[in-house]
Parts: sequence; C-alpha cells; structure tokens
Amino acid sequence: MTVLMLQKANNVQIVSTPIRGDALDDLLTKEWLLTNSRGGYASSTVVGCNTRGYHGLLIGSLNPPVNRIMALANCLEMLISGGKICKLSTFEFHDKFNPAGFAYMTRFSQDIGVHFEYELDGLALAKSVYLLRDTDTAAIEYDVIRIRKPVEFVLRPFVGLRDFHRLQRSYAELVCRALGDGLLVHHRTPDSCQLYLRCPNMKFANDPQWWFNFLYRNDRERGLNFTEDLWTPGFFKCSIQKPTKIVLWADLSQRCEPDQLEELRIDAVKDKLRRHQRSVLAAARAKEAGLQQLCLAADHFITKRQTGQDYRTTVLAGFPWFADWGRDAFVALPGLLLETGRFDEAKSVLTAFAQAADDGMVPNRFDDQSSTAYFNSVDASLWFSHAALEYLAFTHDLQTFTQQLLPIIRWIIDCYRKGTEFGIRVDSDGLVTAGNTETQLTWMDAKCDGVAFTPRCGKAVEVNALWHHDLRRLAQFYADRNRNNQHYYQSMADMAADSFCRLFWSETAGYLNDCILPDGSVDSSLRPNQIFSVSLAFAPPLTLQQQRSIVDSVKRELLTPYGLRTLNARHPDYKGTYTGSQRDRDEAYHQGTVWPYLIGPFVQAYLKVNQFDRKSKRQAAELIEPLLEHLTDQGCLGNVSEIFDGDPPHRPRGCIAQAWSVAELLRAYRLVTG
Repeated sequence: MTVLMLQKANNVQIVSTPIRGDALDDLLTKEWLLTNSRGGYASSTVVGCNTRGYHGLLIGSLNPPVNRIMALANCLEMLISGGKICKLSTFEFHDKFNPAGFAYMTRFSQDIGVHFEYELDGLALAKSVYLLRDTDTAAIEYDVIRIRKPVEFVLRPFVGLRDFHRLQRSYAELVCRALGDGLLVHHRTPDSCQLYLRCPNMKFANDPQWWFNFLYRNDRERGLNFTEDLWTPGFFKCSIQKPTKIVLWADLSQRCEPDQLEELRIDAVKDKLRRHQRSVLAAARAKEAGLQQLCLAADHFITKRQTGQDYRTTVLAGFPWFADWGRDAFVALPGLLLETGRFDEAKSVLTAFAQAADDGMVPNRFDDQSSTAYFNSVDASLWFSHAALEYLAFTHDLQTFTQQLLPIIRWIIDCYRKGTEFGIRVDSDGLVTAGNTETQLTWMDAKCDGVAFTPRCGKAVEVNALWHHDLRRLAQFYADRNRNNQHYYQSMADMAADSFCRLFWSETAGYLNDCILPDGSVDSSLRPNQIFSVSLAFAPPLTLQQQRSIVDSVKRELLTPYGLRTLNARHPDYKGTYTGSQRDRDEAYHQGTVWPYLIGPFVQAYLKVNQFDRKSKRQAAELIEPLLEHLTDQGCLGNVSEIFDGDPPHRPRGCIAQAWSVAELLRAYRLVTG
C-alpha cells in the first residue's frame, strides 16, 4: 500500500508519496496535473509513464483555452557510466515496460511543480517539471544532488505536435532545424504548431527516429484507440562530474526568430510560481491544510479565454479533455471564485458569458476548435442567474450587477416566459418545461448514436427548483427598490411554488418525482436532482417534514463516500460501473454513476434540515472526509475526479480533475467548518 502525506514548505501544501516497484499497477492509477492560465497543462502518472493519450509534459493552447496541442509527450533519460546504461524513464508497450526506470525511483512529490527522486549506484537525482503560467512553456529540471563517479547524461525528447484528442502515427511528417542555441520542431507542411526545445550546457546530436506503439492502458480500458507512434529529433548529451542542474525548456508558440525567444531562468520561474500560489491562499484567507489544498486545486480551472486581442477569465470544466462549459462554470463559480475571494475573476467570467447570451440564453459550451457557442441547455441560464446573484451577495458590487448582469437575468426570465429555443418555455402552471425524448437539455445530458439516455423532457425537478429560487431572489432584490418589479417576480414565484409542491411531491414515495413528463405523467425515479429543492436558499415551500424526508431518502439510497449516485441501485436501469465502450459509459453516466459535485448541495440540505447545529456539522464533516482523502491519495493527486463507480469500491472515473467537484467540496468544507 502506498503511503501519502502532506508536508508544509513555504506555506504551500505538498503531496508526497514513496515509490515501491512492487506497487506499479497501483502507482499507474495515480496521476498528477499542472496547469497554466491559458488552458494548457502537463500531466502523467507518479512514475512518469503516460497511460493516456492526453498525458504529456507540455500540452498547449493555440487559441486559449481551446485548440490544444500535445507538444512534448515524454523524454527518455539515460545515465551511462563504465559501459553500464541506466534508464530513468518508464514506457509501456504491448508486452512489457521498456525502459522500467521506476525501479530506481524513491519518491514523488508535488508543490509548484512535480518532482521525481531517483537513487542509483552512488548517484541521487531529482527530476522536476514546472509549467509557466502565462506562456505554453514547460521546464524540466534535472538536479544531480549527489554523484560518486562521472556519468554521461543523455536526454531524448519525444514529440507529438498533434491535436490532443487524436493519437499520432508514423506517417506524420515532422522535421527540425537549429534555431539559436536550440532546435525548432514542426510539420513539414505549413502548420502553426512549432515546438522550440532548448537545453543549455548540453550538446544536441541529430538522430531522428520513430518509436512505435506506445501503449496507453487507461485509453484501452475506456474502449478508445490506445497505441501511438512518437517522433524524436535526436538527443541532448553532456558529461556530469559533480552536482549540477540541467534544464530542458520546451515552448509551444508561433515564434520562430532567435531574438524573439525569451531567455528564461529556472529560479525566476520557481519564484513566480511560489508568489502565485501564495496569492491564491492569501485571497482565500486559507489557514487550514485542507482548505489550502482545495484552494490550490480550484486554481487549476481558472483560465483565460481569448476574444480578439483581449483575454477574459473563464472556467475549464475539467482536465484533461473539457473546455469551458456554461453550466459547469456557474455551478462551480461560488466555490471556485467567491469562496476563495477571487471576485474580479468571478466578475470577468459572468460578464464574458453575459456578452455571449442570445435569445435569452447563455452558452452551455464553446467549440473546442473555435469560439462557436452552443446553447443546448435549459438550466445553464438559470445557473448563470444564480451565480450572478451570489456574486452580488458576496461582493455588494451593485454597479456591475445592475449594469451588466441584471439586464441579462431579466431577459432570461422574459424569454423563458415567452418561449425560446429547444422548446424551453413556462407552462400555464408557472413551471419551466423543455425538450423532447430526443434532446438532452438538463445536466444529465449523455447521448450516443442519437440516443439520449436520460432525456428528462418536460418539467425537471432541479430546473424548476432553480427557476423558483431565481424568481424569489429577484423579488427580494427589488423589495426596497421597485414595488412593481417586486410584485411581478413575486407573483411568478408564488405560482411556481404552488405548482411545484403539488406536482412533484409524492406522498407514497416520501420524496419528489424527478420529472413531470409532457403528457402529465411522472417519472418517479429516485435521483439526486431533488436535493436542490432543499439546498437552495429560496427553495420551494415544502414542509420541514417533507424536506427531511427528501434528505433521508437521498441519504439512504444515493449517498456514497464520494457523492450521490445518479439513480438508486434497486432501479432496473441502474448501472453500477462506468466501464466499456463509449456507448456503455454514456449509458451509465447518469444511471447510477456517482457525482462528487452533488456532495455540496447534499451537505447544505442536510445542515439546513438540522438547523446547522453542531451535531449535524460534525456528521457532515465525516461525510466529506473520504473525498478529502481522495484529494491526496487517489486518482489525480491534489484534485477531485469527475465521477466514481456507483458500486463499491467506487473507483474514480471520467476526468481526472473536475471543476465543480472541487468547487462543491470546497463549499461543503466551508459550510461544516464555518
């Protein structure tokens, strides 16, 4: 069993794990992630062996935060002495690990970078990876700490220069040429992808090679293409006789002239990264170790979106493959940005999405290759309104709210009343209805081969709880400002509240129906969506007994150590594991799979029905403890996974780091410790 611990250095939390060769399969499930402010990242496993096509030492963004390119996949590192060759790298192929450098590795740790420590034959070496914040640049530092006899150090980089969603084959035409004191790698045909590699104090030897069939075991498990060919232009080589530091710089950009290439110093890079982490913790006033870890995890998802010549803050939904999604951004915004004191960035996210609104709807997502906006969501606009009202509550920034956000909120409500895209409209009973059996407009939006597995068409429970909540809060806002507007929104809220309580409550089941279908029948499946009808500040006026019954039902049937199941296990459509082909996984996505982000509304609802007393806070603290442990010893270390299997042992699945998973755990942490 691998033992992990938290250590403190320079007031920043570090994840650290000893490495044992007999635990390789376990270690290959533990991943790390570094991100920059452009949507770029670096990621792999704690032994440096890539298990996904999304892994690499440098994945940059040509159009922040999208159009991402896997530039530098990995490096082969060799030490040669007395005719003996020691390879520090670990690669997996179909029938073996070759090389298997994990055998020399003693420890992995993470702070402002990630660090791999090696011990071999009188030599101690630490390899560190750092990712610069404002450019798509990685620094790989090799620190020879102790050396007994001279060695030759050989460093061979493996290049991808391909869309990070696709794997590479050996027919790709990659070439390199000398540039300044480094080399520029690019495609033979005209292309904007150029990788600049520089390794001062090492001599480059031109030796282009293709290496075939690197195996990515995680992609194989997901039913995806799982082998890749990688190209290497040659190798860097130097002689080492005493303790020294060597740095390989990798930069993805469109710069191609030596005088345009910035001269970087590794100490300055480290200092800047430390200052940024300290500023994140200072803004959040984070003193406890758990809160510090969550705040640093939250920072991964805050990035910039390029709009013309300007950049606006946005929220990436998850790493490695998601871009910025409206629903995810607005659900996550209170935890990621408001609870952490990052108010200017929260303002930027809200105003950027507000400017992209169309027909009373804010975008649900942007295209991964362009800035095209997609609006296929009934709830993203309502979550926008909720986040905007939360922003006002936290900041009291009345000017931004009234001038830039309130007009969009009112426009959303007016368009929903009149009817807008995708059949979204307010019915005669005052509730929001939307979609049909072929659409997927709620957050349960899995669709494959034209099949929407959880269409939830008609009146979805959380959509209407949120609709009522936004109307009630808007009426409250106008209470001392405009009596007519107050009455307008109050009357709509009252009508929605009456219909909600009458249609959704099931006296027989003791909980809420999940959906009122277009023909008036009900979907009585026990799902977690109903928890929002209790957790929201202005929840529909259910009785306290009804609210407690909802919380008890969800706790009894859906609660796991890592969040809430999306369907109770006794339901015939329940899927307990998220495995297999793309279709199999999409079918299980919301049919039993556990979503950790739901721990936030559950904890809030649990505390609410227990009047936030000390006992309930202690019990809620126990409920989130497994997720806090997951943060440091499972999946992506220092982060929270997107989903977990519904069945024990609840293996982490999906994205290795998910924005709203972190955000809602952080918010729950604040609730139980505040």
